[in-house]
Amino acid sequence: QASVEETLREYGYKGRVEVVDNGNDFAADTRTDLLRSEGRAMLGAGRCEPVLLFVGQHIYEKNPQLIIRSLANMRDRSWHMYFIGTGYAAGELRQMVQSKGLDDGVTFLGQITDREKLKRCYAAADVFLFPSLYDNAPLVVREAAAMHTPSLMAQGSTAASVIRDNVNGFLCSADEQGFTERLVQILADERLRRAAGDNARATLARSWQDIADEVYDRYMHLVRRRGGMLSA
Repeated sequence: QASVEETLREYGYKGRVEVVDNGNDFAADTRTDLLRSEGRAMLGAGRCEPVLLFVGQHIYEKNPQLIIRSLANMRDRSWHMYFIGTGYAAGELRQMVQSKGLDDGVTFLGQITDREKLKRCYAAADVFLFPSLYDNAPLVVREAAAMHTPSLMAQGSTAASVIRDNVNGFLCSADEQGFTERLVQILADERLRRAAGDNARATLARSWQDIADEVYDRYMHLVRRRGGMLSA
């Protein structure tokens, strides 16, 4: 939110700023336990196998290469990584996975436009990996949160400004060692993951109806404060 205000200031705006968070269409769905089991079955994930997920453009600005480099340091641990999306770096990322011998642990699902299928992918995941230094208010983090899936993000990035470490998500340095060590720690603590996922849902997931109601209330407040009237 602070970064949005800073951008407006750079454009020369000097007035008061109130930022309304993004909503998402998954927030109203409370069937997360059912969706999780359906999602894991759909992906073919093992019963106790940790599922890791990235959703977004496959471009280097979003830092998916950091995920792959970090996973290469975790060969001795149980996990399966799913990438959803497409982009100019998709082919090179696949080659990177192959060159590091991670083919059995990493699956590229391509672009998924079916929202119900995508919802189940989020629900199936234990951790959503999003180390982007490029995004400012990523909707995908809120979609994951709606399914009780906490995110691991780069500390200090604009995208991670909504995350409180170990509360509603996780933060780490945007380097291979820091990302690897943090991910290993998170995967070893199921109770922490579940608590962070529940808090992510409570603090980050809002329906578009809720957002629309808030925006309407704010506009009505402005109208009343200025003594104006709304015509039908």
